[in-house]
Amino acid sequence: MNTPDLWPAPVATGPLEAVVAVPGSKSLTNRALPLAALASAPTTIRGALHSRDADLMIGALRSLGAGVEVSDNGTTVRVVPQPLRAGAPIDCGLAGTVMRFVPPLAALADGPVLLDGDPGARLRPMGPVLRAIAALGVPVTGPDDAADGSGDVPGFLPVVVHGAGRVRGGEIEVDASTSSQFVSGLLLAAPRFEAGLTLHHVGEVLPSQPHIDMTIAVLRDRGVDVDDVAPGKWRVEPGEISGGDVVIEPDLSNAGPFLAAALAAGGRVSVPHWPSSTTQPGALLPEFLTRLGGSVTLADGTLTVAGSGVVQPADLDLTAAGELAPTIAALLALAPGESRLTGIAHLRGHETDRLAALVTEITRLGGHAEELPDGLLIRGGALHGAEVATYHDHRMATFAAIVGLAVPGVEIENVGTTAKTLPDFPSMWQRMLGED
Repeated sequence: MNTPDLWPAPVATGPLEAVVAVPGSKSLTNRALPLAALASAPTTIRGALHSRDADLMIGALRSLGAGVEVSDNGTTVRVVPQPLRAGAPIDCGLAGTVMRFVPPLAALADGPVLLDGDPGARLRPMGPVLRAIAALGVPVTGPDDAADGSGDVPGFLPVVVHGAGRVRGGEIEVDASTSSQFVSGLLLAAPRFEAGLTLHHVGEVLPSQPHIDMTIAVLRDRGVDVDDVAPGKWRVEPGEISGGDVVIEPDLSNAGPFLAAALAAGGRVSVPHWPSSTTQPGALLPEFLTRLGGSVTLADGTLTVAGSGVVQPADLDLTAAGELAPTIAALLALAPGESRLTGIAHLRGHETDRLAALVTEITRLGGHAEELPDGLLIRGGALHGAEVATYHDHRMATFAAIVGLAVPGVEIENVGTTAKTLPDFPSMWQRMLGED
């Protein structure tokens, strides 16, 4: 790789004994923010995640006319809703929640809204949500196409959503096989559609169901009437979205690498403020880590994972929690034996093609991995040090850090990409190891 921007992954010199407090959930933060912009009164969001993804969402809402004030530490955000307007181009960065959640809001703006992002963002699928908006009567075009919507609806960024200040709503179909975010983005804006929205998923699979459950829960918490009684079908009634105070849970998926460290290095890692009930996919971590040989306890709101430093191979279905795949794959790359991860074909359309990236980097580290139609086959053990690429993907950086706990000589290219959801990751990782 021959790049000077390399971070030597710290090696654990003994069993861990650490307590790691993780910041707020990205998924909940980036759902609370657009709802606050559509609310009927100001909203104060406490415990918000301060990260690039959240900053991009805040920037998008400001471009659409919302008033947003952020505390000095970035964890308290006050949003004052205003009529949505066309304004400056919106930078989606590489944030899937911004790419997929903001276009339905832009459909409610009073004029054309241009959305673009990082080069990698232009490779991430957008077609389902853009076609849904067009089906609701709002033209969606490429930047240089006619504004009458007579051409084909684009499938990728950059795009222009030609808002007219209103969306009639109604009944539409969407294929969310490649991302549940297509469903969530439409549901979040639906209360402001004149007729609400009835949405049918028509694809063969629906990944990350917990993220859709999360969207429904935050809508209901803000007083929205949502009917989800039929699988793959949702009805959102038109109406007001309440303001007030919103408290964000810790990000359980971001807790994953720290908890996995107990298995990779041995010892114990605890995460406080673990919710007793949650819609976050990270809630499945205790089950998965137990399958891999860890011991998990939850007492007084603190989740503790203990491990021996030896990981057991396993076959796991990650359909409901695909974002955990890089964390689990890191552990399986250390586990002697053959393992399979399934239910994650949609990861090919994430920040990078995560399946291809994991195969490449596990191979680079001396392991064996193969792509399956919907996942990975991994034969772990006997790894060696290497320069690991991150592909501008925060979870590929944390994947490499987990491996580096047990394998000397792992160097991570652009560990700063973790700022997407965890800006202080390198320091938090070193503190977990007792380093200054």
